[in-house]
Amino acid sequence: MDGGGGGGGEHTLLSTEIVNRGVEASGPDAGSLTFSVRVRRRLPDLLQSVNLKYVKLGYHYLINHAIYLLATMPLLAIAFGSLTREEIWDDASCDLASLLGYFSVFVFTAFVYYMSRPRPIYLIDFACYRPSDDLKISKEDFIEQARKSGKFDEDSLEFQSRILKSSGIGDETYIPKAVMSQEKCATMKEGRAEASAVIFGALDELFDKCRVRPKDVGVLVVNCSLFNPTPSLSAMIVNHYKMRGNVLSFNLGGMGCSAGIIALDLARDMLQAGPSASGNLAVVVSTEMVTFNWYHGRNRSMLIPNCFFRMGCSAVLLSNRRRDFRRAKYRLEHLVRTHKGADDRSFRSIYQEEDEERIKGLAISRDVMEVGGQALKANVTTLGPLVLPLSEQLIFFVTLAWRHLVGGGVQAGAGSMKKKLQLYIPDYKLAFEHLCVHAASKGVLDELQKNLGLRDSDMEASRMTLHRFGNTSSSTIWYELAYLEAKELVRCGDRVWQLAFGSGFKCNSAVWRALRRARTPTRSNPWLDCLHRYPVQL
Repeated sequence: MDGGGGGGGEHTLLSTEIVNRGVEASGPDAGSLTFSVRVRRRLPDLLQSVNLKYVKLGYHYLINHAIYLLATMPLLAIAFGSLTREEIWDDASCDLASLLGYFSVFVFTAFVYYMSRPRPIYLIDFACYRPSDDLKISKEDFIEQARKSGKFDEDSLEFQSRILKSSGIGDETYIPKAVMSQEKCATMKEGRAEASAVIFGALDELFDKCRVRPKDVGVLVVNCSLFNPTPSLSAMIVNHYKMRGNVLSFNLGGMGCSAGIIALDLARDMLQAGPSASGNLAVVVSTEMVTFNWYHGRNRSMLIPNCFFRMGCSAVLLSNRRRDFRRAKYRLEHLVRTHKGADDRSFRSIYQEEDEERIKGLAISRDVMEVGGQALKANVTTLGPLVLPLSEQLIFFVTLAWRHLVGGGVQAGAGSMKKKLQLYIPDYKLAFEHLCVHAASKGVLDELQKNLGLRDSDMEASRMTLHRFGNTSSSTIWYELAYLEAKELVRCGDRVWQLAFGSGFKCNSAVWRALRRARTPTRSNPWLDCLHRYPVQL
């Protein structure tokens, strides 16, 4: 993509750390200190390069919005193009029929423009499921119960313990009881039991908050990456709530932690798809099943998801009815999706397979930080023209043009000139008031904050969600938005950027505009009982 993937530049994506392993107990080096060098991969520096293809794609999205207005201009040109202003006024003043004709053309043109615009998509409200307190587990209890389950050897337990200590996860996350039992938990029965608990819990809360009947919903989209039973989860919801027979239901599987925004994209398209979509409501359910995907083998790359993934589910109610503007919380402004699956390393960076003992698990590649950075770079570059202030875009284009015009004759060894030609990366803090980044892990959040030049306050919602609820997959960004609302940080007119990434490899963005100020909720918010303790120092 940018010349950074070759062997010569790969060392720049590695960081080293000297680890003191203690005193050697036996052997020829007994009594001496021993050390090891730990090599870590990090996100590629976004300041190094940018792909013009994604800049052009962003402006392509922007121009498409203007086409709806420009398409109506020929009608006015045909009607008035051959007449001067004096001729129009003189003709209209003495001929009532001409006046009515001009007025009709104007009204028709305004009507065509109004009807040809995409329908605005409103977010009426959303709900995040909070499991019961008896499912809470601390990091210490996690390791102790894992040991009692008999599913792991000591090396695997020690590895998971080290991961948990540096994970950024707190001591109040939730896991199903079945995963720590001595019985096999990755069964369809246990998966369906967890799905029923989290999905119906979130939907019951959503329908109660919005005062909407399940039969009023015209579009239902459910995304769950790794648990896909037959009948589908969407069919399970239709059956449970006895939804109407013509509901448009969709079930998205295998699309990773960014699938929540993909589900939003599908729901938006269905709400804007022609006259049949008028006056419709859509529900988007995002979740993941911990029980069905619990790994009890010895492969370390497959043990990592055990340490981060926790129970969670979100349910979102969308509307294309203009009358819902008054009660809606947000309006969807932009949605940008980036898919890097054509690259083999990206495709296999998060991969479901069996280990050497034929135990199914989710393998996390060492390349995941690097390929994630490439997907992130492509996504934010595409999003920039849609959201950045004009001043930031002008500075970006001036430096970009200078770099391409002058930089071609500069040798790679000219360090001072290379520094001068370094591409200006726009300040995305000027485009948004709030940021909800998928809380995959503490390491990912640290690297992303560094690369985008974000403040600690920008990352607060993501870090606190990781600490309190862990990585709940595609629903994580909604727990983060719930945190912002509970803290009364969202005001009318604020822009919220939801950024998620996951297997494939995919990076997706959704931008919302707040239509009213968020008030501290009196009920139905997963942060209510613990909000006074946050933020905490990590």
